Amino acid sequence: MPRRRQRQMAGSGSDGTEDSDSSAEREPTNSSESDGNMPKRQRLTRASTRLSQSSQDTPDLKRVADHDESPPLTPTGNAPSSESELDISSPNASHDESQAKDQSNRDSDKDLSHRPKRRRCHETYNFNMKCPTPGCNSLGHLTGKHERHFAVSGCPLYHNLSADECKVKATSREKQEDDVKGQEESTSRHATRHQTPTSKQSRYKEQVVEMRKGRNSSLQKEQKEKHMEHRQTHSNTREPLLENITSDYDLELFRKAQARASEDLEKLRIQGQITEGSNMIKTILFGRYELDTWYHSPYPEEYARLGRLYVCEFCLKYMKSQTILRRHMAKCVWKHPPGDEVYRKGTISVFEVDGKKNKIYCQNLCLLAKLFLDHKTLYYDVEPFLFYVMTEADNTGCHLVGYFSKEKNSFLNYNVSCILTMPQYMRQGFGKMLIDFSYLLSKVEEKVGSPERPLSDLGLISYRSYWKEVLLRYMYNFQGKEISIKEISQETAVNPVDIVSTLQSLQMLKYWKGKHLVLKRQDLIDEWKAKEIKRGNSNKTIDPSSLKWTPPKGT
Repeated sequence: MPRRRQRQMAGSGSDGTEDSDSSAEREPTNSSESDGNMPKRQRLTRASTRLSQSSQDTPDLKRVADHDESPPLTPTGNAPSSESELDISSPNASHDESQAKDQSNRDSDKDLSHRPKRRRCHETYNFNMKCPTPGCNSLGHLTGKHERHFAVSGCPLYHNLSADECKVKATSREKQEDDVKGQEESTSRHATRHQTPTSKQSRYKEQVVEMRKGRNSSLQKEQKEKHMEHRQTHSNTREPLLENITSDYDLELFRKAQARASEDLEKLRIQGQITEGSNMIKTILFGRYELDTWYHSPYPEEYARLGRLYVCEFCLKYMKSQTILRRHMAKCVWKHPPGDEVYRKGTISVFEVDGKKNKIYCQNLCLLAKLFLDHKTLYYDVEPFLFYVMTEADNTGCHLVGYFSKEKNSFLNYNVSCILTMPQYMRQGFGKMLIDFSYLLSKVEEKVGSPERPLSDLGLISYRSYWKEVLLRYMYNFQGKEISIKEISQETAVNPVDIVSTLQSLQMLKYWKGKHLVLKRQDLIDEWKAKEIKRGNSNKTIDPSSLKWTPPKGT
C-alpha cells in the first residue's frame, strides 16, 4: 500500500487536475480495507494502465513526473497536513486530460467523479478553529458583518463587547456613512474653490468642541477600582476598559478605526494573504524593547511561523530564540550601522548606507520596517537605494531610531522612498527630524524634493505637520508684500504641489478673479509662534552646520 501511494503522488499533475477514474480513490483507506475491496483496486489498475499506455507518446513529460516526488498542494496553496488532504491524480493528467475523460465515460463508476472538492474540507477545518481569547466561542465579529471570527482583532469579547452590541454599532455607522455620502453628493463640483467652511461644517465643529469639553478630567475612585479589577482579572487577554478615559466622541472614533482595521484584516484572511495564527510574527525582541508588530513581513517561513522573533539591534540579524541572540550579542562586533557617518550633533547621528555595498544589512532593515509599514513593497532589491539611518548613542552603542531611503537616481526628484520611525521613538520629534534631514540633503543638491507616494497614514500626518510648520515659519520671517510659491519652493526645497495642498488645508489660498491669492493668516502664525516659545530650545532639530556630506556621483 505505501508503494502504491508513493507512485500516485509522484504521478500527480502539476496543474492540480484530476482524472475521473482516480477521483474514485480519493478517500483514505488502510491496508485491511484495500485488501478487501478488490473492485476498487482493479478499477485503479485499469485506469493506471490506460493512462500509462497513452503517456508513451510523451516520454519526456513522464520522466519529469516520475522524478517529481514533492507532495501535491492543497487548494489553499499549502502542503497537505494529512493523508486525507492528498488528491490522487494519474500520471500526465494535465497532458492527457481529454483522452482520460473520454475513456472514463465508458467506465461503470462514472458518478463517483462528481464528489465535492477538497476546498470544502478546508473550509470545515477553518470553521472548527477557535478564537484565542479565553472564554470566547468565536461567534460574532467586531465589525458586526460576520457571524464568526478567528482572530483577536475581530473578537467582540476581547474588546469588552457582545456580538449584538457590535451589530448595533455597525448599523449606526452605516447610517452615518450614508448621511455623509448624501452631503457629499449635494455639494457642487466648484465647492473646492470656497476655502471658508460651510455653515454645517461650522456647526459640526462647535458640537465636537462641546462634546470634548464635557469629558471627565480624571477617573473617580469607583471607576479606578473597576479598571484595576478588570486588569487584574483578565490581564492581557482583554482590552483595557476605555469608558470615562476620554470623551464619547473620541471613543467612538477609536471604535470606528478598530472596526475598519478588523474588516481589512478579515478581507486579507478571506483572500488567503493572512492565515489564522500562522506565518505572522506577533512580537519582536529588539534591544531592551519588546515590540508588537503591526503588519506582515515576508521573513522566511521557518522564522515567521514562530510568532516571536529576536533581532540584533546593531546588525539587524534575526534569530529564533533568546539563547541564540545572547550568544550572538557576545560575538557581534557591530555597535553602529555600516557606512559613513554624515551627521552628528550631541547623541544623534545619521549614517549613509549604500544598498549595493551593504546588501544584507539593508535587506534586514527593509524586513524589519515592513513589520510597521503597510505600503512598503521593497525587500530585497536594495542596490539602487541609499539608506540614511538615524541613531541615538549611549555607552553601549548607537541604537536605531529610524531611517529613510532614497533612490540614487530619481527621475521624479523623490527625496524619500520609504521612511520609518521605530515605535519606541515615536511622538518624540524624531519623525520630523528625519523629514527635515531629507530636505536638507535636497537643499545641498540644489533640488526640489518630495516623498514618494503612496504615504502611510502616519507618514502623511508627519509630512503635513512638517509642511505646515515650514510654511508658517516662512510667513513669520517674510517681510515683503507679495509671496511667490516658486520662491517658497526654492528656499525650502518643498515641491510646489505640496505647498499648494498645505496652503489649501490651512485656508490660506483663495481663488479670486481668475487668480490664486496667498493669504497671510496672522492668527495661525501667532498660534505657531506661541507653540515654538512654549517648546523652548529643543534638541530635536537638525543643524545644517553639523552635516558633513557631498552629493554622491553616479551609482
